[in-house]
Amino acid sequence: MLEQYRICQTTGLRVFQSTENLIKANAVVAVIFLAIGGLFGLSIALTRWKAVHLLPADWFYLALTAHGLDVLVVWIVFFEIAVLYFASSVILGCRIATPRWAWAAFALMLIGALVTNVAVLMGNSSVMFTSYVPLKADPSFYVGIILFAVGTLIACFVFFGTLVIAKQEKTYEGSVPLVTFGATVAAIIAVFTLASGAIILIPTLLWSMGYISHIDTLMYRTVWWGFGHSSQQINVAAHISIWYLISAVVLGAKPLSEKVSRFAFLLYVLFLQLASAHHLLVDPGISSTWKVFNTSYAIYLAVLGSMIHGLTVPGQIEAAQRKKGYNNGMFEWLRKAPWGNPAFSGMFISLILFGFLGGISGVVMGVEQINLIIHNTIYVPGHFHATVVAGTTLAFMAVTYLLVPLIFRRALILPGWAKAQPYLFGLGVAGISVFMMGAGTLGVPRRHWDISQADAILPYDFPGAANLMMGLNGMSAILAALGGFMFIVVVVGSILFGKKIDASTEVPIAPPEDARVVGEYGNEDHPAIPGTIALVGVFFVSFILYYFVNWKYLAEVWPLR
Repeated sequence: MLEQYRICQTTGLRVFQSTENLIKANAVVAVIFLAIGGLFGLSIALTRWKAVHLLPADWFYLALTAHGLDVLVVWIVFFEIAVLYFASSVILGCRIATPRWAWAAFALMLIGALVTNVAVLMGNSSVMFTSYVPLKADPSFYVGIILFAVGTLIACFVFFGTLVIAKQEKTYEGSVPLVTFGATVAAIIAVFTLASGAIILIPTLLWSMGYISHIDTLMYRTVWWGFGHSSQQINVAAHISIWYLISAVVLGAKPLSEKVSRFAFLLYVLFLQLASAHHLLVDPGISSTWKVFNTSYAIYLAVLGSMIHGLTVPGQIEAAQRKKGYNNGMFEWLRKAPWGNPAFSGMFISLILFGFLGGISGVVMGVEQINLIIHNTIYVPGHFHATVVAGTTLAFMAVTYLLVPLIFRRALILPGWAKAQPYLFGLGVAGISVFMMGAGTLGVPRRHWDISQADAILPYDFPGAANLMMGLNGMSAILAALGGFMFIVVVVGSILFGKKIDASTEVPIAPPEDARVVGEYGNEDHPAIPGTIALVGVFFVSFILYYFVNWKYLAEVWPLR
């Protein structure tokens, strides 16, 4: 018996019922955990704001642990699984492989997330996101993470199986579309990431239960970051795929060169995980040769991949706009872009913030010498927020504005809120990133609940600028929380109360008619893209200046004699 499907009225894609239900379930749970994790994050920012100092120490570390797990792992991974199902079954127009296993994966992920959250809220598992030994959490904390990881692994194999079905049933011609290729890269990295987590978290569970007497701290940190940092590389591949998807759906944009974009994704598979090393650059017991190789010669190949995407995504947007006649001057194509469409504005803001804040700061952190002055300062979570929040979360929010009409078949409510939300959230997250990185440069610690350190035996007063930046960080967190609240109200309200869309219904803030090109990429001739080249030039100048500014900071604290 053939599975039922419908034809999407906007894109012309086939959407199978089982795929639609799985995407809905994973996306809804993702948004719920985004709301929970966001509330914990706001409480952390208000605690670090010296004038407010909201939480006592025990609640601060509980909130810090829950925030890291819920937004860095649970929200993002649930949404990424929805993206994988969309990029395989929907874009390729085939049925999903083994829906029962997909639902089993969903159940394991949900149970694992709930078990770990309960363990944290019980108050005896405040070990933070990294859960470094000898900090010991309740065994249920590790059980929940392992269950979540197993569920995610099953979902990845369902994705791979769907690719096989599409190939066998010949639902597409030639190579898979670029969006699907990028999602495949994300899934491949996910398998490596989950294997690293299992290698270290299973013995850690046994240690917490008393079956293993000792776990070497350095070994734990080295293996754990193969899980902890590589999980963010899944995000990078996923949200860049979404950049390509949104520009295709909203503008009808096609890659400047599919071969070049695919090569950039391939560089992620081969080299991106090496970036995990920048968390270990001050650890004793690891040779300088290993550190230098992993953070210089090899990691630059992954950086090259991101720089390629940083050229090709805005480049294909400019090419599509110029084909529509926006050729006056260098930037008319950008001025006349659909900035009132939250899918496009969220995607482009994500691209800019990820590149200028997350990308540049990540490379600087990956330099062994410079890392010494910012390691374990609040600069590090500032960088995280530039990559995971400004980059990944904002891109996921942007594509949700397309998924609600296309998958949930509901019109967006509060279109004014939807249009404003990416700008407000982007401004708030940019402030969080910039002010935390600034405060970290001045030495504010990463994990201390009280930056004034009033209870320290040897108190230390940070410069007034550091306190000012942490206050501005708190204000930025309020802006970001407001943007997140608007997103949740629009999305949840649209799913529950939005006007139902059928073949005769006009979709508010919908992509134009010429957007029926998703999955139909080609390598045709493109117009010149001088605006994109200029923007890339600005990026490189900013990169070079900031890179050498940090060497100047290092010279001031570590003078040569």
